[in-house]
Amino acid sequence: MADNYKIILEYDGGNYSGWQIQQNTSETIQQIVEEALTKINQSKVSLIGAGRTDAGVHAAGQTANFFLDISIPVDKIPLALNRHLPEDIICKKAKKVNDKFHARYDARGKKYRYRILNSNFNSVFVRKFVYNVRKKLDLDPMKKAADILEGTHDFAAFCSAGSSVESTVRTIYSINLILSGDEIWIDVFGDGFLYNMIRIIAGTLIDVGRAKISLADFKEILISCDRRKAGFTAPARGLTLLEVFYD
Repeated sequence: MADNYKIILEYDGGNYSGWQIQQNTSETIQQIVEEALTKINQSKVSLIGAGRTDAGVHAAGQTANFFLDISIPVDKIPLALNRHLPEDIICKKAKKVNDKFHARYDARGKKYRYRILNSNFNSVFVRKFVYNVRKKLDLDPMKKAADILEGTHDFAAFCSAGSSVESTVRTIYSINLILSGDEIWIDVFGDGFLYNMIRIIAGTLIDVGRAKISLADFKEILISCDRRKAGFTAPARGLTLLEVFYD
């Protein structure tokens, strides 16, 4: 009988077309990991991810689950899997779970970080994982604007066109702006996120920090549910899925 396993993945999404398998490309995280698991299992394995990170988005704690037909010590799974993965995808942990566990449907929350390098110069060491904004940002109004987003709201203004969700209402449990050297981190913890939601939030907060959008305008953007009134969609490279939470 097949056993159900939960794994934690870390990846640099810069070379991939996102998480989800697509018909026109095999260069997705899900496809690469499934192929590695299939080699271990010696038969087809289907991988279920907690969420679909977009092209260029990274993960420090993506959760996924799958069933294996073979018997293998759970502590050997990361070692076996990493032997078949490229260097920009790593399995950090594995755990045997009950057969009903589902990485996506059982998730109760996700935490993301958007990294802004607020400096005149980019960095060769972090350039793949940050968005470089040269103009000095005013952090205080950005924090005040972020506070407006906490709670349950209709976030339609922060959702890209093309989303097929039934509802654009989501809950943000917390959103914190942290200054770390020349970097500004936007940490967002919520029950779920719309298509490009965090990247649009980041872009709009950057416009607040540039004094292009006032706090009054920011409140109106949220209430309006109009994507055209919000700021730009910040580049994917600055976004990382930090952790997925379960009961």
